[in-house]
Amino acid sequence: MTHTPTSAVATAVATDGAALHAGTASDPILRVERLHKRFPVSGARGSSLHAVDDVSLDIGRGESVGLVGESGCGKSTLVRLLARLHDASEGRILFDGQDLSEIPALRFARSPWRSAIQMVFQDPTDSLNPRYTARDTIAEPLKLLTTLTREQEQSRVQALAEQVGLPAELLDRYPHQLSGGQKARVGIARALAVQPRLLILDEPTAALDVSVQAVVLQLLQRLRQELGLSCLFVSHDLNVVRLLTDRVAVMYLGRIVEVGPSEAVFRHPRHPYTKALVSSIPGQGPRIKLSGEVASPIDPPSQVCRLHGRCPIGQDVCARQMPLLRAIGDDVNHRAACHFIDPA
Repeated sequence: MTHTPTSAVATAVATDGAALHAGTASDPILRVERLHKRFPVSGARGSSLHAVDDVSLDIGRGESVGLVGESGCGKSTLVRLLARLHDASEGRILFDGQDLSEIPALRFARSPWRSAIQMVFQDPTDSLNPRYTARDTIAEPLKLLTTLTREQEQSRVQALAEQVGLPAELLDRYPHQLSGGQKARVGIARALAVQPRLLILDEPTAALDVSVQAVVLQLLQRLRQELGLSCLFVSHDLNVVRLLTDRVAVMYLGRIVEVGPSEAVFRHPRHPYTKALVSSIPGQGPRIKLSGEVASPIDPPSQVCRLHGRCPIGQDVCARQMPLLRAIGDDVNHRAACHFIDPA
């Protein structure tokens, strides 16, 4: 089951201001339709690993959406598809109505749309060029995607450093001369440099000490509120996801099995997998442990529920028919992919 750190970080973040919990926008900034990503399996002719399997998801303007699930469920692959670092096998990625999946990933890197979607990576050490100073790193997207003069570029770098709380005297240091928290601030400043409208955060604090995590998460919360950013927030820390997001999507073996307002999903999870995931949070009641092993993502049967064989309420129909996301009772904003959802 997904590892959930203590609530110390979440508590610290909560003191920095109330989390936003707006509803889904009727005109989303990002709409994902039937997205698939399959990787060929070496040595197995014709076989493929289904990393992302038929995912549809909306992100509203100014909305923060959380993405949670066990390691290996496809979260990182999905965010790299949305950031256009990889090409999808099938499906569409609509940003402001434009189908970005029609633009190959290599060409997207230099397209005008690159500025609109930026990403903060999981490990700031791995994502920073060791030969670049902090100043060079923050300035890099400005050089590639804008026509600013050298003077304007440096002025922007100074402003960004101040915005993320990075002291000016650190701008000429290399990554090995910076602490984990300082490197995280450099990565955030780089992502904000070209004024994106959607910020994708892939486990942005996973590589940091707990005390540093709280500071960086407070910074991200403040920036989101100040800049009105739309965000996709991937994290293993369910307490932090609950506090920092408006809605949450739960992934299991490449598919979204539940999506809804964050508080509703955490208070009243409906999918059996979500119930087990939420029960891993300390203080959430008795721990639910799923039996059996996670099924292989290589050539999975298209008509079998991904949780089949581990689900405590599974029946014969689960082996014959893939459950689709459907509304829970009259609540169209809260949906789960299970044949046996109890709306009560």
